[in-house]
Amino acid sequence: MNINKIDLNLLIYLDVLLREKNVTRAANQLNITQPAMSNGLKRLRNLFNDPILVRTSDGMVPTERSQALAPVIRKILLELEEALQSEDNFNPATSDRVFRLMASDYAASTLVPKLLSNLSKIAPNVSIDIMTPSDINFHDVEAGKVDMAINRFEELPQSFHQKTLWHDSFTCLMASDNPTSKRFGLQSYLRGKHIWVSKTGFGVGVGMDPKDVQKLGWVDEALAKIGEKRDIRVFTRNYNVAIQLALEDQLIATLPSKAAARFVNAPRFTLLDPPFEIPKIELKMIWSPLLHHDASHIWFRQKVLEAAHEC
Repeated sequence: MNINKIDLNLLIYLDVLLREKNVTRAANQLNITQPAMSNGLKRLRNLFNDPILVRTSDGMVPTERSQALAPVIRKILLELEEALQSEDNFNPATSDRVFRLMASDYAASTLVPKLLSNLSKIAPNVSIDIMTPSDINFHDVEAGKVDMAINRFEELPQSFHQKTLWHDSFTCLMASDNPTSKRFGLQSYLRGKHIWVSKTGFGVGVGMDPKDVQKLGWVDEALAKIGEKRDIRVFTRNYNVAIQLALEDQLIATLPSKAAARFVNAPRFTLLDPPFEIPKIELKMIWSPLLHHDASHIWFRQKVLEAAHEC
């Protein structure tokens, strides 16, 4: 194979095809027509003398040759992207850049308000497009379609850059007239009625089963370790909903402390430490290697870190 005859676009096509494993999705990501993508796949097959993708009962599957090529092609494209990045200085005072940010409900209610307040003073024309975890997936982040994702992640692709923003403890939030708050302890906590709030990640969630402790997460796993379980009456994926239900329906919401702290001085709420030990959670920001050396992105990452330290 003569490298001088290789069309760089074919390497881009190959990279996207191997990640999407679908001609239509790959075409949509590259903003080209499906016939153009199909023609690109045909040219790739001729170039490498390999089917690249084969159809099976599980859909399109990469061949052994193309699987070996995938990390090599990805590395080449990432290095080229970094080399071509503009070295022009970024001026936040005059920029009208839109930063696309995936933030969990927890991050959106704790970190984002402080971030916006800070940006309004130094970058008045910069905008933030906030998306939820179900709006995007890891491929969107890796491809640079999203500037940053902020959430609690259990597993991450190795290609991502990441930074821990903070570790947070838990707080029990309930209405001030909730009888549970009067003599608060483990037994009164267990006798109370509870709200469960999702530990959201990427993708669409599934229905919850109160008997499945592994899916319920940190609070219920901590209770299980001491041989106890709570009476969950409501499952929600939204912290603001959980807080409102705690106020109106005499329920207990056990939340990350930074989310509950917004109501520490609200007379209608009582905030108490959990009567058992719950491991702290970690909030991270992640971003694509494609954006790592971009001047505006470097500036934005710094502003996110500063806001996190002020929360």
